[in-house]
Amino acid sequence: MTSTRERRVAKELADIQNDKDNSGVLARQVDEANLTHLKGTFPGPPDTPYAGGLFQVDIVIPETYPFKSPVMKFDTKIWHPNVSSVTGAICLDTLGTGWSPVGTIKMALISLRMLLESPNPKDPQDAEVAKMMMEHPEEFAQKAHDWAVMYAGAPRRDQPKHNYKQTAPPPSVANDPARYQGYNKDLVDRFVNMGFDVDAVVDAFNFVGIDRNGGNDYELEEAYMGDITARLLGEQ
Repeated sequence: MTSTRERRVAKELADIQNDKDNSGVLARQVDEANLTHLKGTFPGPPDTPYAGGLFQVDIVIPETYPFKSPVMKFDTKIWHPNVSSVTGAICLDTLGTGWSPVGTIKMALISLRMLLESPNPKDPQDAEVAKMMMEHPEEFAQKAHDWAVMYAGAPRRDQPKHNYKQTAPPPSVANDPARYQGYNKDLVDRFVNMGFDVDAVVDAFNFVGIDRNGGNDYELEEAYMGDITARLLGEQ
């Protein structure tokens, strides 16, 4: 017997299929017998460095859906301030605190496509990308386009279109000791360098129960590494 969650997802997939020409997004099951693991796709928006590319997103439907948002991350590597260039993790309110039970998979995918149109470097998932976008917008646009060509199959353009302007970076608070809550900075920054936010990493450490070790650095066991990464990707 199918659950209420599975019936809703099946209905949403049928709607996505019927509306694909209008919405521009698609989603399908990875396994026909499993309605909780999907792949979504959408084209890069025109007049952006991502134009002409096809981007794939991994979608996991949690047990409490639709009261909790789908867990999404990019399978396609992308150079974008709100997406980790390493893990594909996404920073988007719609997939977090801004989620509502009336939301749908289709709406979430459309929000991701809109995120490619309007990146927000002041609330980044990947600090390195955000810094480039704010300080060197032309260089950012070229690299975003290069990645779209390499990983998303976009056609090569001599001058990718964009409307990004140089802006001052926000004040850095990354080195504020209070943010590390007693954990060693180098220990936390191993995950920050993967594209995760300091506060999210510390939250994951607290959730998993990582020992502060008196503020000293040490090597985490592989099992803890997996648990922390799962928490950061929204899988716990």
